[in-house]
Amino acid sequence: MRVRLALGAAANTLLIAGLAAATPAHAGPFDDVTVNGTGTIASDGTITLSGTYRCLSDGSPGPVFVSSTLVQGDESTGIGGTAAVCDGQVREWTNSSKGTGARYEQGDATVRAHLMKLSTKTGLPMPQPLAHEEAPVELS
Repeated sequence: MRVRLALGAAANTLLIAGLAAATPAHAGPFDDVTVNGTGTIASDGTITLSGTYRCLSDGSPGPVFVSSTLVQGDESTGIGGTAAVCDGQVREWTNSSKGTGARYEQGDATVRAHLMKLSTKTGLPMPQPLAHEEAPVELS
């Protein structure tokens, strides 16, 4: 019984250490992205999603952007991207994509927003996740 408890405690310690190591370098109070609870489908099929983000520059080269994906039923589509300014201020993002609205209808959906940096430290641009949010939205 004591061996099982010791093994369980060791496994928990390794899991916590692994999660801490997987956390992005700036996963603190400055890296955040939110999704507004509403999105729109225009008559020409343009879908618009929005929210806020906040990030702080780490001084390394590479652009930062906010991407969003709209999910409704079996449909999933990337909706635009916004270049981010990482100065610690809360800023708004708005992403739009024209012509994708035919696949979607008014009502409940889900938006997955990602604050992502393309790090060029290794020479090749590599995505470095900073923050993400998955939230329900009402399309109108």
